[in-house]
Amino acid sequence: MELCVSLILFLISLPAFLAKDVGHASVVVDGTVATAQVDNNFVCATLDWWNHEKCDYNHCPWGSASVLNLNLSHPLLAKSIQAFNQLRIRIGGSLQDQVLYGVGDLKYPCHPFRKQKGGLFGFSTGCLPMSRWDELNHFFSKTRPLVTFSLNALSGRHHKGAGVWVGDWDSSNAYDFINYTVSKGYQINSWELGNELCGNGVGASVGAEQYGKDMIKLKRIVNQLYNDPHIKPAIIGPGGFYDQKWFATLLQVSGSGVVNVVTQHLYNLGPGVDPKLMQKILDPIYLDHISGTFDNLAATVKQHGPWASIWVGESGGAYNSGGHNVSDTYVNSFWYLDQLGMSAKYNTAVYCRQSLVGGHYGLLNRTSFVPNPDYYSALLWHRLMGQSVLAVDRNGAPHLRIYAHCSKGSAGITLLLINLSNQTDFTVDVKNVLEFDTAARSRNTDRGNNFSHGLKRTLAWVGLKASDGPLHRKEYHLTPKDGNLRSKIMVLNGVPLEITKVGNIPELEPVLVPTNSPLSITSLSIKFVVLPHFEAPACG
Repeated sequence: MELCVSLILFLISLPAFLAKDVGHASVVVDGTVATAQVDNNFVCATLDWWNHEKCDYNHCPWGSASVLNLNLSHPLLAKSIQAFNQLRIRIGGSLQDQVLYGVGDLKYPCHPFRKQKGGLFGFSTGCLPMSRWDELNHFFSKTRPLVTFSLNALSGRHHKGAGVWVGDWDSSNAYDFINYTVSKGYQINSWELGNELCGNGVGASVGAEQYGKDMIKLKRIVNQLYNDPHIKPAIIGPGGFYDQKWFATLLQVSGSGVVNVVTQHLYNLGPGVDPKLMQKILDPIYLDHISGTFDNLAATVKQHGPWASIWVGESGGAYNSGGHNVSDTYVNSFWYLDQLGMSAKYNTAVYCRQSLVGGHYGLLNRTSFVPNPDYYSALLWHRLMGQSVLAVDRNGAPHLRIYAHCSKGSAGITLLLINLSNQTDFTVDVKNVLEFDTAARSRNTDRGNNFSHGLKRTLAWVGLKASDGPLHRKEYHLTPKDGNLRSKIMVLNGVPLEITKVGNIPELEPVLVPTNSPLSITSLSIKFVVLPHFEAPACG
């Protein structure tokens, strides 16, 4: 009887087993030179001003996630930030250009945002009381993030019509706010001016020439108030969607050394309500479309502002608070990690995820602060992927995305494998470009001596040295719980990632795999692979 049952179960599973394909990918990594560099704190997350009245598509997913009322006393919020050992955080968002600062000679009452018909984005102006700013900085002193604060850039201007705002920036309230921040000894890594006011703008726009003059004004304020050059924050902007002519004019008008970082925003998945959102995330051709924007911005900055670095200052994938039951689930990590890998190739120094908390795209649940799957993707990237980006040459298989960096804090390199295919498992043959260089040299030099040298090089990267004994690589294989792509629980090497019984972020333990064993990745999964014995001169 048991034999019959086993046979029936086998026959039932056979079609699915046979339907699975196995693909083979050959990858050559060039560790001789870095093709791009990212910041040591590449991963960044945002805190926004949206409150419980912000609703999209009949969902109101912000609750108490606003900068003004986020529960800073929740232990899991602090632990989630501390796990990064300096997470970069940007405070900003759509409502920031309506924020007043409750300090100095403020001419208006310091009230929170409220819904207002005819207001920008349907909201009134709001105010940041200094008591709340003190609370935030007390929280930051415990969690040690690198803070970017994005300032109101519409202050003093008037609406000309059709979303266009004109006039000089009134910097008086911002000056008082920055002065207060300096006087209290609060650490700010960078000051940004404005949110999505470039080009045609989102809700409002300001001309590039005027913006350039205003950036000069902000630079003067920072130079005046910060006497110690070692703690002087960077000036960054414009924090909006790339427009070649507008960005070029901004850099030309502001001039050399004024704008330290050029920030762009990206929402390349379209509206959060799109029924094809998951389809876009798993489509390699669609994901590749945004590469042109990275390339074009890099060219613009190289030509008109070579002194500046480039950040993605805000990106949530799908706009209008993200996709319900998509942006906060496992499937979104295919988009997110691909974005991190792709942007790094174009010298994007920092990538800020919208958001840390709030909307559907929050890295943390907005009420419990329990991490969503993308949180663990971000944390693994932060811990494993170093600053130097390495070139990867591979054969076909467009559904298999591969990125390589020098490892962070250790020798060798780390690969990120993203398998977008729903029916193909891949075995991956990783080679070192030095193998081919050695082969080329062997044709023109003494074959005997060079063979010995080449063998040593070829075997060195995989760690097969006679005196070393068994050597291993580290693998971090990410899958969804129960195979459900919309699961809110990420599984690492077969173990669900859940808060521990004592309320801590779980350990992210790798599996040790013999270095000479085949490297593979199953369909619809993600894997970080640390190769500590890969010979890569660019990695030091």
